[in-house]
Amino acid sequence: MSVFRLSKILTTVKMKKILKYILLGLVISNYSCSKFDEVNTNPEAPEKVTSAMIATRIIINLANQPSQKGFLQPYMLNKNIVWTEFVESFQYNGFGASSLSFTSINDAHFMGKFAGTEKLAKSYDGLMYFARAVKFFEATMDMGDIPYQDALKGELDKNYFPKYDTQKEVFLGILKELEMADQLFAEGGKFVGDPMYGGDPVKWRKLVNSFALNVLMQLSKKEGDADLQLKTRFQQILAAKPIFTSNADNYQLIRSDKSGQTYPFYKVGNNFTIYPIMSTEVIDRLKTLQDRRLFYYAAPSPVKITGGLTQKDFAAYVGIDPSLVYDNITAIKGTKDYSKLNDRYTELATGEPTQQLSYAQVCFIIAEAAARGWVSDQPVDWYKKGVEASMKFIYDNTPNAEQFHHNMPLDASYVTSYVNGLGSTFPAGTEARIEAIITQKYLASFLQSEFYTYYDYRRTGYPKWKINPASSLNSEAPDKIPVRWKYPSSEFNYNTANVDAAVLRQYGGIDDINKPMWLLQ
Repeated sequence: MSVFRLSKILTTVKMKKILKYILLGLVISNYSCSKFDEVNTNPEAPEKVTSAMIATRIIINLANQPSQKGFLQPYMLNKNIVWTEFVESFQYNGFGASSLSFTSINDAHFMGKFAGTEKLAKSYDGLMYFARAVKFFEATMDMGDIPYQDALKGELDKNYFPKYDTQKEVFLGILKELEMADQLFAEGGKFVGDPMYGGDPVKWRKLVNSFALNVLMQLSKKEGDADLQLKTRFQQILAAKPIFTSNADNYQLIRSDKSGQTYPFYKVGNNFTIYPIMSTEVIDRLKTLQDRRLFYYAAPSPVKITGGLTQKDFAAYVGIDPSLVYDNITAIKGTKDYSKLNDRYTELATGEPTQQLSYAQVCFIIAEAAARGWVSDQPVDWYKKGVEASMKFIYDNTPNAEQFHHNMPLDASYVTSYVNGLGSTFPAGTEARIEAIITQKYLASFLQSEFYTYYDYRRTGYPKWKINPASSLNSEAPDKIPVRWKYPSSEFNYNTANVDAAVLRQYGGIDDINKPMWLLQ
């Protein structure tokens, strides 16, 4: 999880001006391929900063997520869960300011410089361009126009007051950097310091191009903009570049049972396990679909079990409407007639891998592209692949025990039968198909990928989440979920002229959370 992401959750974190690159004093850990591991260093001996050390820190920063309550806060906004400790802003659609801190990548360019060979330098530079694309993508998705061309130039160019580029310019730059990353990884070699893919440039190419598909789809409202060439770019990636082909390619961190490396909501040292309750937005959709993922996401209501239902009954699982006023939620909690999170999220130290982008999500992205006519593939085929990948991921990362699947396992025979049946229920018509695809993408992203589900909702209106003006913290538009975060106060204090100009040209001079940015217009 980036500093940028964390600032959205804490809301009080302020951006600091970056005047010098700080290479000494970094707290960096080495990791094994695909999972956290311990580092053995001599604390008395100073270490030389290497390309591998910088790479490890950058990759972990991009892929990691916060722990305990911080881990679940994006999923309050995504309506995965209901929080019962007290009123939470995200649950009730209250937005504050985001961040423009890029400290996690301000030394990324040193990776290539410190590499021992040209071939290694290309891989490290590929990682640099990918990291830049991700960070600028996150920032522009949250606020709109951001500093891009002038960003990170304080040290070399003494430019401490960067101008803001338009969101269109930023996205064109992001797409260019992803193309450069793909090319560099194609020409590069295996590198060290990679905790996810073991430095395999082929796997990194798959990630870069899969992420590019995601970026292109987030621009779907700009399909008619000739400068973007959305359809052409999408088609070219599918036709000629490697992308995710299985769950083995997932952009994720595999957890371990070592201290500090466990699943983010594991119970040890976690005082918040009593507060999350399953949302009706997830529970009711899974019940309607008769989808066994329900039995892996949730635990049955004890009241329903006492009343005679079994843990295998879909009706034994009860969510709470996250839009209810808080007093009503606490009243329902007092009845104990609700489903809490499945034990696998709190009782297993390793939990499940935490994803930023999965093969299942990529399948749904391609399915949506097919539904929109961007590619000639049949949308139902990729739709089915996405559901299958989601179910297999859950099954493969959960112990085969009654405690975790309630005797309703997602075994191969069930998955095959369920997925085969999806063809007959896949709707006709572009909009209906997009709704079905985004809804399944939502269900596949339960407690995964942080704010990406919100981005899809903001762009498409799906899933159709219930909004209650009586409980909304969006005071200016209580019947809506905000469409952006505000710019950080530090920008108004220290980069006043540039941020004011950006707010004026986009939002009429008002930094309003309800005014749509360019990509939503």
